[in-house]
Amino acid sequence: MLPFSSKDMLGRLAAMLDIPMFPWKRLVIGFSAAQYLLESSLSYRQHQKLKGTKIPKSLEGAVTQEDFDKSQAYSRAKSSFGFIKGFIGQIENFAVIYYDVLPNLWAVAGLFLTSYAPAMFSGEISQSIVFFVLFNALTTTMGIPTSYYSTFVIEEQFGFNKQTKSLFFIDIIKGQVLTAVLGAPILAGFLKIIQSFGGDFFYYLWVFGITVQAFMITVYPIAIQPLFNKLSPLEEGELKTGVEALARRLNFPLKHLYSIDGSKRSAHSNAYFYGLPWSKYIVIYDTLMQKSSTEEVVAVLAHELGHWSLSHTTKLFVIAQFHMFYIFALFSVFINNRSLYRAFGFNHSQPIIVGFILFGDILAPMDTVVKLLMNVLSRKFEYEADEFAVNLGYSTELAKSLIKLQVQNLATMDADWMYSSYHYTHPILPERLAALGWKGEKVE
Repeated sequence: MLPFSSKDMLGRLAAMLDIPMFPWKRLVIGFSAAQYLLESSLSYRQHQKLKGTKIPKSLEGAVTQEDFDKSQAYSRAKSSFGFIKGFIGQIENFAVIYYDVLPNLWAVAGLFLTSYAPAMFSGEISQSIVFFVLFNALTTTMGIPTSYYSTFVIEEQFGFNKQTKSLFFIDIIKGQVLTAVLGAPILAGFLKIIQSFGGDFFYYLWVFGITVQAFMITVYPIAIQPLFNKLSPLEEGELKTGVEALARRLNFPLKHLYSIDGSKRSAHSNAYFYGLPWSKYIVIYDTLMQKSSTEEVVAVLAHELGHWSLSHTTKLFVIAQFHMFYIFALFSVFINNRSLYRAFGFNHSQPIIVGFILFGDILAPMDTVVKLLMNVLSRKFEYEADEFAVNLGYSTELAKSLIKLQVQNLATMDADWMYSSYHYTHPILPERLAALGWKGEKVE
């Protein structure tokens, strides 16, 4: 637990920040506008970089001019649309704040319960669940036009989209149902803990958060992923033999080895692992197996299992838990801030769920700093995982697979350093190939 001095400091901070008539709404709008301007300026720098026609030196001989030009064109198309999407998002965010959407939605949730729900479902928790469903449906609906354009115009134009329009909307409906089914009990537990434990709620909320994560890791492959993709045991053959041999070599606790029908929605390729410490799943996209040799797929997995062997996943998990604790502890400063609620139109109630949403808006600048630091750490881990695969003897295969994936996915091959520092969790291809000592050679 926090020492008394720290708890006292949180209490004093809470009292200091609860200032009548403080312009919280203007502050949040200012934070949002500042972040929008920062990200737009970075995107502009990157867009200018995407107009270049010269292949980066470390890629010369590895990719053709045609492949590089296609990659630049794809990235420019996404970048151009990104400006429009960002502007729309900013307008929507401003409208939600200016027109008091949150208090109106809260009132609608209360009216729904009063009109249609039994008396036993009255109270803040029930109203919060209805509010959560409505708010999630609203934000999802607002995002449909941009998501639709991205999928059926940009991805379609460059040959990546394999999704039908019916599947697109079915996925949205499934997502909403799943969010309601899983989100309702989790939200109820979240609110009940805060209501029950007073000023010390963040300790218990933290433990609850860790428990939910463990539950989701267990349930995801069994009940959630099959709703969207088909997982099939990897067929007997050279690839399965190679992956299992790699897992044994590293003492990786492989329980299941699957292929996934990623081609059902997209032509993009990937491979990953997940699961509890003693029971891991490896999942390989069918698109990756179709476009890469067995050795190259194993090299990709050598990199991925390098993250496990070097405890990157454990370190990131621990950091995430500390981050979650600090968020919950800071939330205790704002949860009873009457001036904050009143600034956003809540003059007669202080719903916890709304307080958490507003707290997230206030925390945005600090989270930007955390994001930058996490990107630095993530890129460091990527270099280390590459080196791990090299030490296993996969230097050439890994370099070739990275180049193939880059070309097949038309991923960005050059980036502005400020943009990549802010947005990218992985080094760009020229940086990774330089670290691998790749000399440049055409990859077939």
